[in-house]
Amino acid sequence: MAIDKSARRLRIKSRFKSTLIGTAERPRLSVFRSNKQIYAQLINDENGKTIASASSLEDKKASGNKIEQAKLVGKDIAEKAKKANISTVIFDRSGYLYHGRVKSLAESARENGLTI
Repeated sequence: MAIDKSARRLRIKSRFKSTLIGTAERPRLSVFRSNKQIYAQLINDENGKTIASASSLEDKKASGNKIEQAKLVGKDIAEKAKKANISTVIFDRSGYLYHGRVKSLAESARENGLTI
């Protein structure tokens, strides 16, 4: 019995959901990847608020391939985190493999000052 990709991702996501809890000092950097876009949010799970968000839809200059767009989103979320006085985050890859766009977003956020 084969499990499709979305069911596999949701199973992995639910397994890590209980351990990845964002606080005001160290929010959760959640990543969502669609077929065409990539989104990132800084979330404080204690009060259920989104501190900052970035997506490839916001940047009209985000041309090129999807990995380059993910790098721009990582840079953008790191700049917004600096403005909110946040330097360390918990990385929530939402069940996606740490590869490709998810990896480039995380590395770009690290290069621009976030500690993951």
